[in-house]
Amino acid sequence: MKTPIILLFIAWLLPLAENQDFKKLRDQMVSTQIERRGVQDAATLAAMRKVERHLFVPSHAVSNAYDDRPLPIGYGQTISQPYIVAYMTEIIKPRPDFRVLEIGTGSGYQAAVLAEIVKEVYTIEIVDALSVQASGRLKKLGYKNVDVKTGDGYYGWKEKAPFDAIVVTAAAEHIPPSLKEQLKDGGKMIIPIGSQFMVQQLMLVEKNGNKFKTSNLMPVRFVPFKRSG
Repeated sequence: MKTPIILLFIAWLLPLAENQDFKKLRDQMVSTQIERRGVQDAATLAAMRKVERHLFVPSHAVSNAYDDRPLPIGYGQTISQPYIVAYMTEIIKPRPDFRVLEIGTGSGYQAAVLAEIVKEVYTIEIVDALSVQASGRLKKLGYKNVDVKTGDGYYGWKEKAPFDAIVVTAAAEHIPPSLKEQLKDGGKMIIPIGSQFMVQQLMLVEKNGNKFKTSNLMPVRFVPFKRSG
C-alpha cells in the first residue's frame, strides 16, 4: 500500500528537479554567454537569470533554449541569441520608471526581460499568430505591465508615445521617422539597420531636443523588418 505514496512523491519531485536544471542552465547562460562578454548592468543580469527562456521557444526546441544562438519560433521569425537580448537591454539603460516600446514581439521573450525592469512595455508584432501566442504566454506568466498589439511596427504606437526607449528586434533598411518622433527627449532607440542579404549594423539612436545622434555598435544578423502590404 506504500507504493502509490512513493510514486506520488517521485512525481512531485520530477518537476522540481526539472526547474532546478533550467535554473542552473540560466545561471550558466548569464555567466558564460553574457557577463563574460561585458554586460554589467545588474538589473539586466537579474532579469536574464529570472525569465525562463525555455517557456518562450517551441516545445521541440526546449533542450536548446539556453544555447548561445538564436532559435526559430515559426513564421520565419526567431528568438534572439541571449547575449543580444541582454546587450540591447543594457544599452537603453532601463530604469523602473521607464515606458518602453518594442518592435517585433516574436515569442515575447525580450518583452518579458524588459518587463522585469521597467514600468510599462508596449510591444508590436506584425504576425498575428505570434502576437496572439505571445500575448497569451505573457499573461499566463503574470506580466501585467506588457501590452501586446498586432500591427506594422514601422509606425510605432503613437497613442502610447512618447517612450523612454525603443527596442527594435528586426533589421530595417533605414530608421523609421515615426519611431524617432515617438522617443522622449533624452530617449534611446536600439535598432539593427541593413539588408537581410548583407551584414547589418546594430545602431543606437539618442534624442536630444530636435537632434538625433546615431552610433554604430556592432555587426549583427536579424530577420528582416516585416511590413504590411
